[in-house]
Amino acid sequence: MFGAARRITALTGAGVSTASGIPDFRGPNGVWTRNPQAQRLSDIESYLGDPEVRRQAWQNRARHPAWSAEPNAAHRAFADLAGSGRLGVLLTQNIDELHQRAGLPGEKVLELHGSMFGTVCMDCGSTGSMKAALERVAEGDEDPPCRACGGILKSTTVSFGQALDPEVVREGRRAALDCDLFLAAGTSLTVYPAAGFAELAAKAGADLVICNAEPTPYDDLAAAVLRGPLIEVLPELAAVASDDSQRPLRTWGDPSTWT
Repeated sequence: MFGAARRITALTGAGVSTASGIPDFRGPNGVWTRNPQAQRLSDIESYLGDPEVRRQAWQNRARHPAWSAEPNAAHRAFADLAGSGRLGVLLTQNIDELHQRAGLPGEKVLELHGSMFGTVCMDCGSTGSMKAALERVAEGDEDPPCRACGGILKSTTVSFGQALDPEVVREGRRAALDCDLFLAAGTSLTVYPAAGFAELAAKAGADLVICNAEPTPYDDLAAAVLRGPLIEVLPELAAVASDDSQRPLRTWGDPSTWT
């Protein structure tokens, strides 16, 4: 099945980065499992309404393990898939940019939930560098305001209570429809709209392959479910040779099928 795939769309979640030292959220040792109160830092209403939440959030950003993390074998496996010409688009719920650092071309990565390495003003929309903002925090500004208008700054990530960029959602749907295999890795498939892309792809005729440590709501819809460590499972999948089939690729994303 994997060898026959000619256009793969992937969806990755926090489980892909745990081997790089970045904890997930809902797993047995997840950030929110160990400290349920930590979820308030990712809630947009709490963030905008409570200065103490913002101060804690800035401290967490400064200590985030992504600053020193390195890509692992799971990230490199997707770069290898792209190198083989089989990976169309990678949709990621992660904000750590480790896919790009592993060698995956940026144009193949769709960051559904944004990136932690930028800032945006919630009042005027000005954007900036997270590193620069954290330098201000290190100098004693516990909740650095926007330099342009004095408004509230946050990371360029999507918090709970915020909608995803409509264009990002459209691109995600397009990628889900334009593949013959949809690979979901390291994601619980419980956060929407990201999780819905897996169902959309399967219903459009793509083979759904799920690689996750815990069961997901879409396991029964999958052609294959793999439970092993992602740093082992994903490189093995990427190494599966293409069968070089000459059969035409037909997907719902192919206009020639819109009849």
